Amino acid sequence: MQFDIAIRNGTVVAAGGTYRADVGVVGERIVALGDCVSGSCEVDATGCYVLPGGIDPHVHLQMSQGAYVSADDFASGTIAAACGGTTTVIDFVEPAEGDGLLDALQSRREDAEHSVSVDYSLHMTIPAWHADRATTATEIEDAIDAGCTSFKLYLAYSGLQLDDVQLYRVLGWLTGLGGLPMVHCENGPLCDELRTRAVAAGRSGPGNHALTRPPRQEAEATGRAIDVAALAGSPLYVVHVSCAESLDRISMAKRRRELVYGETCPQYLFLQHDALDEALGERLVCAPPLRTCADNDALWRALATGALDALGTDHCPFSTSEKLGHADFTTIPGGLPSIEARLGLAYDGVNYGWFSLERWVAMCCTGPARIFGLTRKGQIAPGFDADLVVFDPMWERTIIAGETLHERVDWSPYSGRRLRGWPRDVFLRGRQIVRCGEFVGAADWGRFVTRCRSAAFEGRVV
Repeated sequence: MQFDIAIRNGTVVAAGGTYRADVGVVGERIVALGDCVSGSCEVDATGCYVLPGGIDPHVHLQMSQGAYVSADDFASGTIAAACGGTTTVIDFVEPAEGDGLLDALQSRREDAEHSVSVDYSLHMTIPAWHADRATTATEIEDAIDAGCTSFKLYLAYSGLQLDDVQLYRVLGWLTGLGGLPMVHCENGPLCDELRTRAVAAGRSGPGNHALTRPPRQEAEATGRAIDVAALAGSPLYVVHVSCAESLDRISMAKRRRELVYGETCPQYLFLQHDALDEALGERLVCAPPLRTCADNDALWRALATGALDALGTDHCPFSTSEKLGHADFTTIPGGLPSIEARLGLAYDGVNYGWFSLERWVAMCCTGPARIFGLTRKGQIAPGFDADLVVFDPMWERTIIAGETLHERVDWSPYSGRRLRGWPRDVFLRGRQIVRCGEFVGAADWGRFVTRCRSAAFEGRVV
């Protein structure tokens, strides 16, 4: 049989195993795996790995923080994602006060439509004021029916943070409706008090950002969210885990066979908090803050063992000029860029022996697809979307913002880092969007992907 596309002579890497096979594509779907597959278009993957398209479950494109808007909009951010081997991103809806969830969802989709180069989906934020509305449970059900099946809850940030009763209430609604809660775990009131005291004492430098958001307060919030979720009978996805203390709370919950999933990000694997005090350290402000080398190592180990389930980026970049020049650390917009380098940075875990090829694909592709109900993504098998990455493990790439990256920001926290292994060719539903590392797709090729009710209810999925 002649296929539309045949990716030949590569090594297929899946969460369940690695094997030599050609991949045949017809239209938008994978239809065959085998030997001697031929196609109208043939791609030679000799010496390369063939992966399912990466899924970044945590990005903030075109996101406002007061007077600031993240540097990457949906157009530039999804081009950067594509060049880094990510073919699906999940962004966020943040309802304005008084907005219904469906109206907010539609507005956010309108922001993205005709601008995205990869497929996308959306998480719905439930802010504090929405947790007290009598209509919210019905609105959550409507959002789930519209394909938005995961919900962001905050334990920090005024106006967003839920108290324990609100958290329990919302988790109960989600449990009954099959929605997956994902929680930002920091003790917001405590952080606010520590920040206020630091500024009053004249401690205004960016290093105080980490000191006023200490690891134990993140761990306390993580443990509290886990305990309230257990009381509500709800699964839980903990976003951007930064430290060993929080990881311990998640690991204990998993040992109790509770449905708790954990995510970390590249910044918590590679960077440390003392860099905040260096020249231009303000650029590294993010929440939770950067931690220590010991925390880095603990998170690498957790990804290897499955104690952590996914690698997102929390991509939310701001320019150097927006990050610098603040009177104190409390007004610096928080967030770092990582959307393009995620897959290559994670491959360092394979190069350095932290984990296997299969775990790499599980945390970057297969796991996020299954956890978040992307039923046609994350696997190389007949019937799945032909989202495919030809990854060259020998391609050496030095990260330089504005030169080797396509992100619309003038710096990278990984500038100067030399990586061995980078995506060469990328396909989105059977259409080539990256060739030899350069974007060849179009700004309107991506689609909104509706998702099924959370696979988390079926038990551990990675």
